[in-house]
Amino acid sequence: MNLITEVAAGGVRGGTSILFAALGETIAERAGIIYLGIEGSMLTGALTAYAVTASTGSPWVGVVAGGVAGALLALVHAVVVLWRGANQLATGFVVLFLGLGLTSLFGAAYVGREISAFKPYAVPLLSDIPFVGPVLFNHDPLTYLSYLVAPAMWWLLYRTKVGLTVRGAGEKPEVLRAYGHSPVLVRYLAVVGGGLLAGVGGAQLSTAYTNAWFENMTMGRGFIAVALVIFAAWHPLRAVSGAYLFGAALALSPALQARGIGLNQFVLDALPYVVTLLALVVLGRRRANAAPDGLSQVFDMTPAR
Repeated sequence: MNLITEVAAGGVRGGTSILFAALGETIAERAGIIYLGIEGSMLTGALTAYAVTASTGSPWVGVVAGGVAGALLALVHAVVVLWRGANQLATGFVVLFLGLGLTSLFGAAYVGREISAFKPYAVPLLSDIPFVGPVLFNHDPLTYLSYLVAPAMWWLLYRTKVGLTVRGAGEKPEVLRAYGHSPVLVRYLAVVGGGLLAGVGGAQLSTAYTNAWFENMTMGRGFIAVALVIFAAWHPLRAVSGAYLFGAALALSPALQARGIGLNQFVLDALPYVVTLLALVVLGRRRANAAPDGLSQVFDMTPAR
């Protein structure tokens, strides 16, 4: 496999966990809530999925448990913000550190423990297509699932009444009230649903990508997911390219090392984050204009009611 193909395939595989988290953050922010604790949901999802897989021998059961764990942590954020009217940014950081602390405490027993992880599956015929096959059709089942989730999220948000309701909660909550809907309930469901997707992303990271658990294994991927939401202008399909770009930057370092190309390791480690920052510098101001109106409440320091 040549360098370009290897990096592109690594981008898809490594970007999948970020994509799930970015899609989760997209639905939360579309409803008018910023959930900076998305990384905490990824961590709890990663540990729970790994622990349940180790106990049951089924990675699919682990993924379901990981999604539930991510959703429960997101529920903490939703309750504190929507019920108690706390600041969204501060609460997000608290929830993040709560997730980090819980996973550090309960995850020590699973460091170095082996599990029956997801295995890559080459799709017959499609995996034989030059370049496209190795890049897109030789991955774990959760990566294939992400191919469906992103367009499904787009369809849900832009082609269904449910999506219109979610976007209404983030844009014009008073209109929802006039039609008998509760913007607060919609936001609860959106944040919890976003946490569930982030938990699945964490599960993919531990049970399919690394096949291991170690403390703080997300290493900032949740924050990258939040940044990608801006990069994608709150559009689910655009988040795919951003997630894969970050994943490709992650895959570049081992690909170069395998070929004996010597570069400064610290530079390579920083490269994915530099790429994300450059993308935000170039696109951030223009894309920020597409933000849901409800997000302005966060910076106006008004409760999300």
